[in-house]
Amino acid sequence: MRTRNRLQTGLILSVLFSTLVWLSAQASSDVEFDSVRIQINDIKLELEYAQQFEQRARGLMFRKSLCEDCGMLFRFEPEKQASMWMKNTFIPLDVAFIDRNGVITDIKALHPHDLTSVGASGVVKYALEMNQGWFAQHEIRVGDQLVVNP
Repeated sequence: MRTRNRLQTGLILSVLFSTLVWLSAQASSDVEFDSVRIQINDIKLELEYAQQFEQRARGLMFRKSLCEDCGMLFRFEPEKQASMWMKNTFIPLDVAFIDRNGVITDIKALHPHDLTSVGASGVVKYALEMNQGWFAQHEIRVGDQLVVNP
Protein backbone atom coordinates (compact mmCIF):
# COMPACT_ATOMS: atom_id res chain seq x y z
CA MET A 1 0.00 0.00 0.00
CA ARG A 2 2.85 2.39 0.84
CA THR A 3 4.51 1.80 -2.51
CA ARG A 4 1.25 2.59 -4.29
CA ASN A 5 0.82 5.83 -2.30
CA ARG A 6 4.39 6.84 -3.08
CA LEU A 7 3.85 6.19 -6.77
CA GLN A 8 0.62 8.22 -6.76
CA THR A 9 2.33 11.07 -4.88
CA GLY A 10 5.25 10.97 -7.29
CA LEU A 11 2.92 11.04 -10.28
CA ILE A 12 0.94 13.97 -8.87
CA LEU A 13 4.14 15.92 -8.14
CA SER A 14 5.44 15.22 -11.65
CA VAL A 15 2.21 16.46 -13.21
CA LEU A 16 2.25 19.59 -11.03
CA PHE A 17 5.89 20.31 -11.88
CA SER A 18 5.27 19.80 -15.61
CA THR A 19 2.26 22.11 -15.44
CA LEU A 20 4.30 24.81 -13.70
CA VAL A 21 7.05 24.56 -16.32
CA TRP A 22 4.47 24.78 -19.11
CA LEU A 23 2.77 27.79 -17.47
CA SER A 24 6.12 29.54 -17.06
CA ALA A 25 6.88 29.05 -20.74
CA GLN A 26 3.44 30.37 -21.69
CA ALA A 27 3.89 33.39 -19.43
CA SER A 28 7.09 34.29 -21.22
CA SER A 29 5.09 35.57 -24.18
CA ASP A 30 2.78 37.75 -22.09
CA VAL A 31 5.09 40.78 -21.95
CA GLU A 32 5.59 42.92 -25.04
CA PHE A 33 8.61 45.15 -25.40
CA ASP A 34 9.07 48.54 -26.97
CA SER A 35 11.94 49.15 -29.37
CA VAL A 36 14.70 51.73 -29.16
CA ARG A 37 17.52 52.91 -31.39
CA ILE A 38 20.94 53.39 -29.83
CA GLN A 39 24.44 54.24 -30.94
CA ILE A 40 27.67 53.23 -29.23
CA ASN A 41 30.76 54.67 -30.88
CA ASP A 42 30.00 54.11 -34.60
CA ILE A 43 27.65 51.15 -34.07
CA LYS A 44 23.91 51.76 -34.51
CA LEU A 45 21.41 49.19 -33.25
CA GLU A 46 17.68 48.76 -32.83
CA LEU A 47 16.96 46.84 -29.64
CA GLU A 48 14.14 45.75 -27.39
CA TYR A 49 13.43 48.38 -24.73
CA ALA A 50 12.39 47.52 -21.17
CA GLN A 51 10.99 50.71 -19.63
CA GLN A 52 8.12 49.43 -17.49
CA PHE A 53 8.41 47.28 -14.37
CA GLU A 54 6.90 44.20 -16.04
CA GLN A 55 9.27 44.54 -18.99
CA ARG A 56 12.32 44.91 -16.74
CA ALA A 57 11.21 41.98 -14.58
CA ARG A 58 10.87 39.69 -17.63
CA GLY A 59 13.95 40.87 -19.51
CA LEU A 60 15.44 38.11 -21.64
CA MET A 61 14.03 35.26 -19.54
CA PHE A 62 12.97 32.05 -21.28
CA ARG A 63 14.76 32.89 -24.54
CA LYS A 64 16.81 30.09 -26.06
CA SER A 65 18.77 32.32 -28.44
CA LEU A 66 19.54 35.91 -29.29
CA CYS A 67 20.65 37.11 -32.74
CA GLU A 68 24.21 38.38 -33.05
CA ASP A 69 23.43 42.10 -32.72
CA CYS A 70 20.24 41.78 -30.66
CA GLY A 71 19.90 42.83 -27.06
CA MET A 72 17.78 44.68 -24.55
CA LEU A 73 18.11 48.16 -23.09
CA PHE A 74 16.68 48.54 -19.58
CA ARG A 75 15.74 52.05 -18.39
CA PHE A 76 15.61 52.80 -14.67
CA GLU A 77 13.39 55.69 -13.63
CA PRO A 78 14.36 56.96 -11.14
CA GLU A 79 18.03 56.21 -11.62
CA LYS A 80 19.41 53.68 -9.17
CA GLN A 81 22.31 51.41 -8.32
CA ALA A 82 20.89 48.67 -10.52
CA SER A 83 21.66 44.99 -10.43
CA MET A 84 20.76 42.08 -12.68
CA TRP A 85 20.39 38.33 -12.27
CA MET A 86 19.85 35.46 -14.68
CA LYS A 87 16.81 33.64 -13.31
CA ASN A 88 15.20 31.59 -16.12
CA THR A 89 17.70 33.03 -18.62
CA PHE A 90 19.34 30.47 -20.91
CA ILE A 91 21.69 32.76 -22.87
CA PRO A 92 25.12 33.84 -21.58
CA LEU A 93 25.08 37.64 -21.58
CA ASP A 94 27.20 40.68 -20.81
CA VAL A 95 25.63 43.72 -19.20
CA ALA A 96 26.87 47.29 -19.58
CA PHE A 97 25.66 49.72 -16.93
CA ILE A 98 25.26 53.28 -18.23
CA ASP A 99 24.95 56.53 -16.27
CA ARG A 100 22.65 59.50 -16.96
CA ASN A 101 25.24 61.01 -19.31
CA GLY A 102 25.31 57.85 -21.44
CA VAL A 103 28.75 56.81 -20.18
CA ILE A 104 29.36 53.09 -19.71
CA THR A 105 30.42 52.63 -16.09
CA ASP A 106 30.73 48.82 -15.96
CA ILE A 107 30.65 45.81 -18.26
CA LYS A 108 30.05 42.50 -16.48
CA ALA A 109 29.47 38.89 -17.49
CA LEU A 110 26.19 37.16 -16.67
CA HIS A 111 25.87 33.37 -16.64
CA PRO A 112 22.72 31.35 -17.44
CA HIS A 113 20.47 30.59 -14.47
CA ASP A 114 22.85 32.29 -12.00
CA LEU A 115 20.82 33.87 -9.20
CA THR A 116 23.76 35.97 -8.02
CA SER A 117 22.97 39.68 -8.20
CA VAL A 118 25.45 41.48 -10.46
CA GLY A 119 25.40 45.21 -9.78
CA ALA A 120 26.58 48.51 -11.14
CA SER A 121 29.38 50.30 -9.31
CA GLY A 122 27.22 53.41 -8.98
CA VAL A 123 23.88 54.97 -9.84
CA VAL A 124 22.84 54.31 -13.45
CA LYS A 125 19.99 55.15 -15.81
CA TYR A 126 20.38 52.20 -18.19
CA ALA A 127 21.61 48.64 -18.43
CA LEU A 128 22.32 47.08 -21.82
CA GLU A 129 22.30 43.28 -22.12
CA MET A 130 23.97 41.75 -25.16
CA ASN A 131 25.35 38.31 -26.04
CA GLN A 132 28.38 37.43 -23.96
CA GLY A 133 31.52 38.73 -25.68
CA TRP A 134 29.64 41.28 -27.83
CA PHE A 135 31.17 44.34 -26.15
CA ALA A 136 34.72 42.94 -26.39
CA GLN A 137 34.19 41.86 -30.01
CA HIS A 138 33.14 45.43 -30.90
CA GLU A 139 35.89 47.02 -28.78
CA ILE A 140 33.35 48.76 -26.54
CA ARG A 141 34.80 49.60 -23.14
CA VAL A 142 34.04 51.33 -19.87
CA GLY A 143 34.04 55.07 -20.56
CA ASP A 144 32.51 54.77 -24.03
CA GLN A 145 29.35 56.75 -24.80
CA LEU A 146 25.90 55.37 -25.56
CA VAL A 147 23.32 57.62 -27.25
CA VAL A 148 19.63 56.69 -27.07
CA ASN A 149 17.54 57.50 -30.18
CA PRO A 150 20.37 59.16 -32.11
